[in-house]
Amino acid sequence: MSKIFVTASGTEVGKTFVTRALISQLRKTGRSVHALKPIATGFKSRDDKLSDTKLLLHALELDTDAQGIDNITPWRFREALSPDMAAAREQTYIPFDKLIAFCEQENYSDVTLIEGIGGVMVPLNETHTVLDWIIALRAPVLLIVGSYLGTLSHTLTALGMLRTNSVTVTGIVVNQSPDQPVTAQETANVISRFNKDIPIQTLPRVNKPEDAPNLLSLINDYL
Repeated sequence: MSKIFVTASGTEVGKTFVTRALISQLRKTGRSVHALKPIATGFKSRDDKLSDTKLLLHALELDTDAQGIDNITPWRFREALSPDMAAAREQTYIPFDKLIAFCEQENYSDVTLIEGIGGVMVPLNETHTVLDWIIALRAPVLLIVGSYLGTLSHTLTALGMLRTNSVTVTGIVVNQSPDQPVTAQETANVISRFNKDIPIQTLPRVNKPEDAPNLLSLINDYL
């Protein structure tokens, strides 16, 4: 079973959308796919049809009932804050060893996509970040970034932290932001100048994940 960790340079740049697109595209190749989003903040209700968790369950064609939600997102918090802060508001915390064990469970799929939360350096608890999570899983990473003003610094900083910790980056998706000072391709060109060995693809704004361009070239070598 192959694992790919989907992370980002920050929050709200399209991790769930890309993960859903990958589920669709992998299935079209005949591969069985599972997806996890172990941690969610800003989770208001199990009935929220637009929650990232339910969107992933729909993409996987799995039940969106309470058990289905528990199966892919066991740590859910109401406040839309970093996981450490959101958990603290509910007088609890995310146990790092249990998080890793959850992600390493065998599920008999060809590919497991693990969607992180926020950006690479978001705190999970008092001592661990998303980066620690990635390192512990020893999983290659697909990095999702935007094309908004400021994305170059955010993206290069995230890549610097991943490289410093010897994390394999399979590729970068530049997801077109609603407001962008230049085209997504211009943003991709600048990122590429500093990371010539990492494939980069732009993702235009499309209505459905099924309409996304083929992204499998960014992860095929790691499947």
